[in-house]
Parts: sequence; C-alpha cells; structure tokens
Amino acid sequence: MRKAIKETSFSFPGQIVFYKGKVRDVYIFEKDLVVVASDRISAFDVVLPRPIPFKGQVLNQIAAHFLQATADLVPNWVSAVPDPNVTIGKRCEPFKVEMVIRGYLAGHAAREYAAGKRVLCGVSMPEGMKENEAFPTPIITPTTKAAEGHDEDISREAILAQGIVSQEDYLILEKYTRALFQRGQEMAKEKGLILVDTKYEFGKAEGKIFLIDEIHTPDSSRYFHAEGYQENQAKGLPQKQLSKEFVRQWLIAHGFQGKEGQVVPEMSDALVESISDRYIELYEQITGKTFVKADTQDMASRIEKAIASHLKN
Repeated sequence: MRKAIKETSFSFPGQIVFYKGKVRDVYIFEKDLVVVASDRISAFDVVLPRPIPFKGQVLNQIAAHFLQATADLVPNWVSAVPDPNVTIGKRCEPFKVEMVIRGYLAGHAAREYAAGKRVLCGVSMPEGMKENEAFPTPIITPTTKAAEGHDEDISREAILAQGIVSQEDYLILEKYTRALFQRGQEMAKEKGLILVDTKYEFGKAEGKIFLIDEIHTPDSSRYFHAEGYQENQAKGLPQKQLSKEFVRQWLIAHGFQGKEGQVVPEMSDALVESISDRYIELYEQITGKTFVKADTQDMASRIEKAIASHLKN
C-alpha cells in the first residue's frame, strides 16, 4: 500500500489555535493561517476511517492552480504554497454559509428532484428535467456552514432574514460565485470536461471579502467527461464523471448515507488504491499537468520542515 498522512500535530512559534477539519489541519496565527491538506476523505459529512494516498497533495495543488487562475476575478487568501500538502495565507473571518452553484441537475439536487421536490434553497427547478441535464441558468443553492455534523440547505431569503450575511455582502458573494463558476467551466471545457457543480467559501479581513479554502477540487466539485455526454443523456445512461460522487455511490450501495445508526463499510486496499488513482486522474485531466508524487518517506517531517522554514523567513 502507498503511504498516506491521516493527521498532523505540530506546534509552531506564534501559533494561537489548532483546528482539525474534516480533511484539513489548520494552524492559526494572529494574521495568518497554515493549512495542511491531509489524506483524510469525508462523505456525507463523515470522515471515513482510511486515508487516501496522495489525496491531500491533489487537493492542495488543484486548489493552488485554480486560485492562481482566478485571482484576477476575486481576491483570495493565499500567500504561499511551501509544500505539496500546505497552503499559507491570510486569516479571514469566514462567512457562515457555503455558496453552492449548480450548472446541472446532479448529485444532491437530482436526489431531491427525484423525491418530487421542485424548489431547492428557495430556487425553482423546471419541470420535466432529466438527471444530469443542464439548468437553463446555473442556480445558487447555499448551505449553512456547520462546525460539526451536516451542512443544511438554506435559501437566500433565510440567510438575509436571519442576518447570517448582510445584503450588501451577499450580493458580492453571489457575483463572485457566478464569475468563478463561469471561469471554472471555461477552464474545464478546454480540458474536455464539464464543471457540473461546486461550492465556494468566502471570508472577510480588514473589511474586504476574500475567497478562502479550496476551489474546483474533486472534494468540492463534480466534473463530467464532455466526450459522450450528449449520447449518454439521450440514452438515459449515467455520465462518466470525475468527482467524489463515486465514493458516495459506493457507500450508498453498501448501506451508508451518514444517517444515525449506520456503520461505515470497510474499505479494502484495492478500493483505497482505486480512489487514489481517481484523484490523480482528475488532477492531470483538469490541470493538464503531470502529477509528480511527493516524497512519502516521512511526510510529517517533510511538511513540518517546509512550514517552519517559511514561517522563519
């Protein structure tokens, strides 16, 4: 089996707080964040027992690729990427919503639609749609940002009524979300892919809104292969996709959807290896770059040295 890093527990000078997210380990300083992308994988808001080799590197490097490619549209939090698994940047106060945008009826939206619902997060979905069909215009379907447990669907109206985000800021979040998604779709098309849906997170520092976290990775986005899309739609066949959806479907097939009382099924070595390969495949396809595997001999030491060196300088 390939080696993977499940968690880190460093201590750096000036460090104020350590936060462990579903996938990332976050070291918080007065004005900066050091974010380590581990190889943990989550689905249905549950961290699965086994880490996926190279997943953290894939996520970190795809996010760096797209953050750099969209910096002309939206200011982002990144200042340095000193290691394949590490990003360092500006500490922002996160908005307590995730901006989910959907170009196609897929995933959660498709499951809600199949259950008879025609309104998602206050947004109407047309009658007569087929799964994986494009919406006339991409729809924004926000979720609450839960510290623990499940994120919940919420409407724009509820966000404003509850004062979660001010109207002035929310209009900017919507504008940024649509601009980022359009750029992401254009970049995906160049590589023979369709960016189906994704989510963005934003924060504020010194009165300015920044794009934070990752963007356009397989953890936060769904991609279809453009080749064969129309033919598969016409025949009612599933779309070939590059995303984490295949992990969710495997879990569903084995009786797990993150609901109370359900037990995560055991993941075999072969499954873990195949998930790792799928992540690497997506990296190469979406960036057009060859994936160079980082040294995994002593990952924790490598990562700690890279961070310490950057902080010192």
